[in-house]
This record gives sequence, structure tokens and C-alpha cells, in this order.
Amino acid sequence: MRGLVAITTAVGTITVAAWMSASRIAGLAQGSPEGPGLILQKAEGERRVRRPRPEAAGKVAASTMVIKVDQRNGGSPNFFMATEEILPGDAIAPHLHPEYDEILFVHRGTGLATLGARGATVTEGATLYIPSNTRVSLKNTGREPLSLVFIFPRPEMVSAYYRELTVAEGQRVIPFSNEEFAAFRARHKAHVSFDK
Repeated sequence: MRGLVAITTAVGTITVAAWMSASRIAGLAQGSPEGPGLILQKAEGERRVRRPRPEAAGKVAASTMVIKVDQRNGGSPNFFMATEEILPGDAIAPHLHPEYDEILFVHRGTGLATLGARGATVTEGATLYIPSNTRVSLKNTGREPLSLVFIFPRPEMVSAYYRELTVAEGQRVIPFSNEEFAAFRARHKAHVSFDK
């Protein structure tokens, strides 16, 4: 993971990109002399790989996601932000979040979004504002990956969900068994509810 180092000189502060550990970035977020916050490039952040779900759960988004901002990455007590790519033909299954809103931004690609009772084609630059208790799904209908950015408030709940759903990039990816997946969904039902 790459972080930033702020160097104070006689003429001001210069920010320099440098490779740093997650603990170093966390230190920056907690108000070290270098300052709070993060500036991350496209591939930077906490890279994670989704554990495959049992066939009964249906297809979901692509295997790799990058957690950009949460309590661990940047020290944010208020936001969770990540990026993900949905492969052609794959989908985010219909679901809702009972307790909080979500913002989903389409960075690249084409898809079919369903929000409540309405559906629409979404392309590069589209934004979905998903109020709490509103069912949403998104299918990649294009020929290239559908690249997304998603943002939630209350990172403590969302971070736990996504970290349990994934493994760190480079680790062995073990598919969920039906029993594990049912238990996973039961643990997180207070903040995400799927149709199937």
C-alpha cells in the first residue's frame, strides 16, 4: 500500500508518495506530525478478493475490490469507500440496507440498475443514491468490466461485512460452504438483507 508523506520546508509543505505499511498509514490518519487523511491512486488501498459464494446464492460482483477509506484505511469514523469491478454478465444480487444509505458511482462500463420498482441503464458517470430500506441490484450488461465506487456511512458495520466476505489479495481464496454462507448472512442481517 502506498501512502503519503508531508515534508515541511521553508517554502511550505510538499507531499511525496512513498510506499508505507498499513500501520504507517493508520498512524497518519490518527494525527501524526505528517497530518491526517489519504491520497490514493487507482490501485492503492486495501486490496481484497471475494470468497466465492455457493451456487444457490447466485452470481455476484467480480472477485477483486479495493477498500480505500474506513477506520483502518485513513482512520475515518464516518465513511466507508471502496472500488470494485463487476465482470460482464455478473451482478450485485437484489438487496437492501435497513439502517443506512449508500452512494454508488459508475466509473466505467454499462449496466442495468434496479432501484426500488424502477430500472435504468447506467453508463460511465452515473450515480445511484440508495436510501435505507430501498432494494437495489446492478447487472453488468456490457462487454467490459463495470467499474464501481461505493460509499457508506458507519464504516464499522460495512468494514466488518466486506472483510468477512473477502480475503487479503495474495491469500488462499476458499469458497463459502452453504452453511458458512448462511451463518455469514445471519451475522450481518441487521445491515444488509438479500432477496435470496
